[in-house]
Amino acid sequence: MGSMPSLEGPALRETVLSAATELLVKGGRDAVSTRAVCLSAGIQSPTIYRLFGDKQGLLDAIADRGFRQYLSSGGFEAPGPHPLVDLQRWWDLHAEFGLAHPYLYSLAYGDARPGTITPAARKSQELLETLIHRIAVVGVLAVSEERAVWMVTASICGTVFVLISMPQNARDLTLSATARDASIVAITNATPVGARRTPTSAVIQLRASLDDIGQALSDNERALMRDWLDRLLSGAAPPRT
Repeated sequence: MGSMPSLEGPALRETVLSAATELLVKGGRDAVSTRAVCLSAGIQSPTIYRLFGDKQGLLDAIADRGFRQYLSSGGFEAPGPHPLVDLQRWWDLHAEFGLAHPYLYSLAYGDARPGTITPAARKSQELLETLIHRIAVVGVLAVSEERAVWMVTASICGTVFVLISMPQNARDLTLSATARDASIVAITNATPVGARRTPTSAVIQLRASLDDIGQALSDNERALMRDWLDRLLSGAAPPRT
């Protein structure tokens, strides 16, 4: 085993993550054993548990680091004037990252734990939630914001994993664009280049814009309207008194 680096805090954490990521890229998840990481980083095993809690914490941190780099690498600058176009861009960059870094992507999205979303996947989802909210505000969202987020997430993850599983020389990248456009139609009743406004879209738009109404309504009135709009969207009958 190599000599332990004279590093502490963030520098030591970065050294360990760099070593673990290199092992992941070269050999997949099975290559990221505690022993291999220690040998590569020149540390003792207690250091991993002190920094990350356990091996799962280390794996989550590897994926989180990779997604941070992906989100800061460009393409997610100030939003443009057309939220549907921004959603298309989010999808394309997400798929591009998954195909370029399949093992990192699998750590973030392929390790399903009931009721849990990995830190890395959560960061990308937060960006998606912002995009979906903007689509709701302009009045073309046809389902609730929460449902739209999960529909798009399910579609993009399934698409990326299918593409990853294909032999590279037979990989059909048009599959991603087709699934992307189908997802946009499913959540907006729109094509990527236009939108058809529906009564449901109008309700969703008003629901998404309530917090921006300002002084026109009191807090109680806003809460009451939010309840009415939620009932309209769910189709639920009013509570009996």
